[in-house]
Amino acid sequence: MKQPSALSQRVAYTIDALLALVLVVAVGGNLAAGTWTFLVAIPMWLAWATVVTSGIAIALRRHRPLVAYGLGLGSLVPALLADNALGPAALLAAACALYTVALEHPRARSLIAMGLGLVLVMIFEVARLGPNTIASTAFAGGGVAGSWALGWMTRQRRANLAQLAETQADQAVSDERLRIAREMHDVVAHSMSLIAVKAAVGNHVAREQPEEAREALRVIELTSRETLVELRRMLGVLRSGDGTPEAALGPAPKLADLRTLAERAGQAGVRVELSGEAVDDLPEGVALSVYRITQEAVTNVVKHAGPSACRVTITEGPGEVSVEIVDDGRGEVSPPAVGGHGLIGMRERVAVYGGDFEAGPLPAGGFRVFARLPYAAKEVGTR
Repeated sequence: MKQPSALSQRVAYTIDALLALVLVVAVGGNLAAGTWTFLVAIPMWLAWATVVTSGIAIALRRHRPLVAYGLGLGSLVPALLADNALGPAALLAAACALYTVALEHPRARSLIAMGLGLVLVMIFEVARLGPNTIASTAFAGGGVAGSWALGWMTRQRRANLAQLAETQADQAVSDERLRIAREMHDVVAHSMSLIAVKAAVGNHVAREQPEEAREALRVIELTSRETLVELRRMLGVLRSGDGTPEAALGPAPKLADLRTLAERAGQAGVRVELSGEAVDDLPEGVALSVYRITQEAVTNVVKHAGPSACRVTITEGPGEVSVEIVDDGRGEVSPPAVGGHGLIGMRERVAVYGGDFEAGPLPAGGFRVFARLPYAAKEVGTR
């Protein structure tokens, strides 16, 4: 259960001390003035002890709830005998202490404490039968039971809030892990696809065209270095436990980086034509999703379409952006791509914004990926 802050504890202790002081002064003043007539005559020292004990019970209830409740019940005995204002004062002290017991102790223990209070009240009220016995019993018993119920409901509410906070924290961790997993897949799948293609090219032409083989090795080296930088950035996010922002560990890709993506695909034998990548007024998350969807689609073209051309078109509308990737390759997706995480990841990125996603072969040949991502107007302010 979440503990109150030091400031709120000091305020609460101060309020309890003031309440105890007011009770002692108000009731004690009437005792000193002799304005009350007791139902059963008790020594004045016992009356004063009852008042002081009630005040101590209120002041002590947050430090030692059970001890405070015991003092409250002890003050009830002479207070119920004497009646007059001593009864309500002692009942107030016992009720305040019982509230804290129900708040901080297990249910079984707090129920036993409430039961003791109810039994004590009923014994003394029944023992002095009179015209107001039923009303006074209901008043005293209701005060005891009501204070317990209020404390228990407060305990449950705090437990529910703590559980909700824990659930939200777990969900945030799961979302972050899923985001990082997507980023890792996008980076590794794209880069390793280029490396595999260029390695195959280099191996094929190593003897007849050594210059081409060296060029393939250069692309492999460059792609590997850039991939390592991306992986280190993501691992840095995973290792960071002090709230280090992601931006401090490395910049996220932007739509302007699609030119570099197209150049890499060209080095792997796929000519990429870009249109609309100059859009620069999208929310950061939307722009990153558009980049990752394009990256994944181009990677699939490199892996499965064979030597081909690819056209990437980014279109911005009021409160939404769409991206279309069309190639003129074989027009089919191999089983690993269908059953893997590529298309699933793209669909999930679009689903985050409640958009539309389509992917499939074209009748005339080739393959088409289309994604539409609407975004709220307020997101524009987060750029």
